Amino acid sequence: MKRPLLSVLDFAPILSGHTAGESLGQTVNLAIAAESMGYHRYWIAEHHNMGGLGSSAPEILMAHVAGLTTKIKVGSGGMMLPNHSTLHVAEIFRTLETLFPGRIDLGLGRAPGAKSETATLLRGPRELAVHAFPEEFDRLINWLNDQDHDSISAIPSQTAMPDVWVLGSSDFGAQFASDRGLPFSFAQHFSSLPPLAILRLYHETFRPSKWYQKPKAMIACHIICAETDAEAQELALSTDLSSVLTGQSGKSHPLPSVEEARAYPMTEKDWQDARSHSPRKFVGSPETIKKYLNPYLNSELVDEVMILTMIHDQKKRIRSYELISGLSGL
Repeated sequence: MKRPLLSVLDFAPILSGHTAGESLGQTVNLAIAAESMGYHRYWIAEHHNMGGLGSSAPEILMAHVAGLTTKIKVGSGGMMLPNHSTLHVAEIFRTLETLFPGRIDLGLGRAPGAKSETATLLRGPRELAVHAFPEEFDRLINWLNDQDHDSISAIPSQTAMPDVWVLGSSDFGAQFASDRGLPFSFAQHFSSLPPLAILRLYHETFRPSKWYQKPKAMIACHIICAETDAEAQELALSTDLSSVLTGQSGKSHPLPSVEEARAYPMTEKDWQDARSHSPRKFVGSPETIKKYLNPYLNSELVDEVMILTMIHDQKKRIRSYELISGLSGL
């Protein structure tokens, strides 16, 4: 049986003790390392008004990453369509595809990637933007496919359409992708729904399109891997403390170091509670991670596994990806 491809999802974290420039520089560093390890894609998320995440303009980071790599596919994971002018998204991604032919992915979502007040400022008067997602999505696809609207074209024209993916964390995204005959990426890392059930729905209802005759599905997971379970659990303290700080203040903070986490006044029970309330993640040695991933790796429903790794220490973050890429059978 063919094993799923491995890819990278990057939130472009801003790191405690580092400048924004240094933190974003690590995005490029990780992309270059991922390419050398054989990872298939490198996607950058979209988040706004979050002090701990530098991914407010994924299209700019995409251009930077694509220009400093040679073969890895580069994409948005995702571009939150309700936040943007549909025509401008088409122009941005046609420009990227023109500059980097065959290497650009457009992952599209309908979530805001921000809290309500920030989303309102991004969207302006488009109050029903989320409800208009299907119509806006179809309009975008037409522009990307060189179909005019009232004699308006997305320039540059005569450019191949980048690969378009539908992103989702529910059955809505799965059904939406299957109805339009497009690939689907399921966000396992923050969904409470059973991933394989959602992907089965996508497969069973898939309608072939001019672009895809068969379903194509990806699952995104948050993974922290180290040589031993104990080391991985220690590295995960950074994201655990990040969740605690966000819960206490209601604001996103730069990703704390392990040392800051160790020094924070919390009991072992506090840490356990923090882990249970933090976004879902798989933590452990390569053997432990493989046990977590086996249901997806051995499923005919999964074509690709995309990995988000939030570790403060860049060398250990890259090492996490190395260990996962080296798992037997992957």
